[in-house]
Amino acid sequence: MKKGNKYGIHRVLEPKGVLPQPATKVDNNVAEIYDNEILVDVDILNIDSASFTQIKEQAGGDVEKIKEIILNIVATQGKMKNPITGSGGMFIGTVIKIGDALEDKINLKVGDRIASLVSLSLTPLKIEEIIEVKANIDQVIVKAKAILFETGLYSKLPIDMPDALALAVLDVCGAPAQTARLVKSGDTVVIIGASGKSGILCCYEAKRRAGVTGKVIGVDYSDKGLEALKKLNICDEILKLDATNALSCYEAVSKVTNDKLADVVINNVNIQNTEMSSILMCKDRGVVYFFSMATSFTKAALGAEGVGKDIDMIVGNGYALGHAEITLNILREDKGIRDLYESLYAS
Repeated sequence: MKKGNKYGIHRVLEPKGVLPQPATKVDNNVAEIYDNEILVDVDILNIDSASFTQIKEQAGGDVEKIKEIILNIVATQGKMKNPITGSGGMFIGTVIKIGDALEDKINLKVGDRIASLVSLSLTPLKIEEIIEVKANIDQVIVKAKAILFETGLYSKLPIDMPDALALAVLDVCGAPAQTARLVKSGDTVVIIGASGKSGILCCYEAKRRAGVTGKVIGVDYSDKGLEALKKLNICDEILKLDATNALSCYEAVSKVTNDKLADVVINNVNIQNTEMSSILMCKDRGVVYFFSMATSFTKAALGAEGVGKDIDMIVGNGYALGHAEITLNILREDKGIRDLYESLYAS
């Protein structure tokens, strides 16, 4: 086997000298792998929410056009990196080959079922066929193969829940893990997009960390989502707000916090122009965590400066140590969340 670079630079075709994620084209030849790669037979792609929303809009909701767009992206780039949003997603599949240099270094064997925990935007991918598009949950059933690099993160699929369910929550597992780090006892926390897949997990984790002296405020616009939040009982306050309307968000949160605003704001939405709502709802020296890949960090940085907000803003890094186990444990601990997610993602 040929020797590979641990970061996968050996797979970059265009432009030379960059890492696989910013590359515009990678080598997705799966007939031969390098000595530090893992080859996986892929069943399901979980497309990043911001990316899938954009693709659905571009396709006008037409499933065949969605398939065509995805196949064209992968054929052009050798990976599933949305050229508009820059984001990808993740996959689940079965390990079919392990490079010689990795065999004795990793706790993995041929036949293991795994979920990738690195973005499809950097993962060499070869799609034979798209079998089905599950547009309501951002998942695509495929016949495909993918390559994980030596530094690529993955999780063995748990045996106590369906694969599709595990994939759905592992795709966003960075969000609740980062929430666990950011929220302290007594904090007031605002979760934007609270009824979404990552939002519910963040609400649960924020509620646990803030404790009885804290307050979790769930913000969403969907009536169906707001009703689900009420049933789950993971928020102290639930507000129906348009997250693109910064002033109304500020006024509503100011009212329910007696003008104190939030210590932590977590943005999970998959639409653009929600940066200023996040910023205005946060108190000075508070923290805004932008998990959403629809975020414009230029708008966030210049917007905070423009309104004189002295806050810390964190990029939504999808990786945090132990993030997979933290997220899977939420489903094990809360029957209401598990039942809801099984009805949405495992049916």
